[in-house]
Amino acid sequence: MRVRYVVRLGLRLFLLLGMIHGRANLRAEPVEKAKPSSTPTRQFTAADYTAHVQALQKKLPSKDFTVVIAPPFVVVGDEPAEMVRERAENTVQWAVKRLKKLYFQKDPQQILDIWLFKDKQSYEANCKRLFGKTPDTPFGYYSHEDKALVMNIATGGGTLVHEIVHPFVAANFPKCPAWFNEGLGSLYEQSGEVEGEIHGYTNWRLPRLQEAIRTKNLASFKKLCSTTETEFYDKDDRGTNYSQARYLCYYLQQQGLLQKFYRSFSEKQEADPTGYATLTKIVGSKDMGEFQTEWEDYVLKLRR
Repeated sequence: MRVRYVVRLGLRLFLLLGMIHGRANLRAEPVEKAKPSSTPTRQFTAADYTAHVQALQKKLPSKDFTVVIAPPFVVVGDEPAEMVRERAENTVQWAVKRLKKLYFQKDPQQILDIWLFKDKQSYEANCKRLFGKTPDTPFGYYSHEDKALVMNIATGGGTLVHEIVHPFVAANFPKCPAWFNEGLGSLYEQSGEVEGEIHGYTNWRLPRLQEAIRTKNLASFKKLCSTTETEFYDKDDRGTNYSQARYLCYYLQQQGLLQKFYRSFSEKQEADPTGYATLTKIVGSKDMGEFQTEWEDYVLKLRR
């Protein structure tokens, strides 16, 4: 099977991959100094990526797929080759560089594939063919089991950036609760760049959250933080957990507190597994009910 095989960042980057990873880590400027991890970060070599791509080529559905190395990922797509390369550079690499600068010391411990299917038909058919399952979302998802991020890229690049967050959280904050994992991921599903940093903007989740606030159908922050993974992903919730978590992260971002919260929560998670005590400290409120009222007023004034 002949496949277009593209080394995204050129021969120099490909040969100096380990050095570049090191430089990226040196550029990270956390608000609070992160504690050194006892788990060493694996640095993948050019040979590792070559072997991974060779194995990947054997299971590609057709010759229409383009493969692009975009460390720490390999991007695979059935759009025109130039578009796949553009997404690898201007979405994947762009997001990875900026997310690492703000939050993440370590890369995922495995080379992960990003599958970008050109439309709904390709997405559904190839999910079934490659992974033996029908996707339960029309947009895309991250599968730890399949070591893959899987996207219907026709729905836009926002879900791709959202899902890129999750393997980095898994590598750097493995006990992160669902509310913060999804809050941080969904913050960047509508994002851009402000002064060289990735920045989340208001998005389509806002009207649903504002309606929940107006009708007083929103949980307290204490309840949100204490949700189990099953409770957070409850289909009957209809997205309110996602939107509340997202706009709490958005508020912290706008107040210059999100990096500080991430660092403090990830370091103190054993003592504060839900993050609620850390949140209370970071926002500086002795009365979280009063803080939530102020936050709800803030959210109601936001516009898409």
